[in-house]
Amino acid sequence: MTHALSLFSAILLTLHWGLGFPEEGKPPVGNAPADHLRQFDAVYMGNPEEKTIYLTFDAGYENGHTGRILDILKEKNVKAAFFLVGHYVEAAPDLVRRMAAEGHTIGNHTKRHADMSKVADPAAFEKELDDFDQMVRQTTGEGVAKYYRPPSGRYTDNNLKIAQKLGYKTVFWSLAYADWHRDRQPGHDLAMTKLTKRIHPGAIVLLHSTSRTNAEILGGLIDKYREMGYSFGTLDELFTGIR
Repeated sequence: MTHALSLFSAILLTLHWGLGFPEEGKPPVGNAPADHLRQFDAVYMGNPEEKTIYLTFDAGYENGHTGRILDILKEKNVKAAFFLVGHYVEAAPDLVRRMAAEGHTIGNHTKRHADMSKVADPAAFEKELDDFDQMVRQTTGEGVAKYYRPPSGRYTDNNLKIAQKLGYKTVFWSLAYADWHRDRQPGHDLAMTKLTKRIHPGAIVLLHSTSRTNAEILGGLIDKYREMGYSFGTLDELFTGIR
């Protein structure tokens, strides 16, 4: 009984995704091992032997910068993944349709950006993802790609297991920085330094499309990554490569 309770507690243990960077330019260490995550079809980076970057954006609301970001991605011929929430779809349907039309991936960040680590009931978890999928379907004519990103990086193994049963792959990240504060945007030099010094093969880069700084540096950042020998891949390519 004690062993069973211990296993049950481990399944429900709430984790907040985090990273450690022991060496510049090398893959970081997540607070859950890659092998552990992989059993739930969850990842935080791609192949550490390939200089491929997977560019992802989280968007909880529209702050006037996504159009410029989409312009740059089109100009630079880079496909990204956008993890959206329900409010974003309601407030900016034209941008959501543009993302889909221009070949970007629309992932599921839940309808309400709820703390999903507190949702242990499979039916309630499924409803949160399905409700968002329906919103995207009504907006673009197609549902979301089956990629899920836990809001605020908060999750349990049980969440990952439920998402997997629903056909979703969970996508964390291996590089991010404090770009989400609307009134405390980082300077260009600081942002470029953080995003280039810690880049590494197989990186899943998380940026927020609400960030003015991200919109302003994105073209130069993409150029810099390419100068460093990196190319850009899609989440479909990432998961095909790690099978």
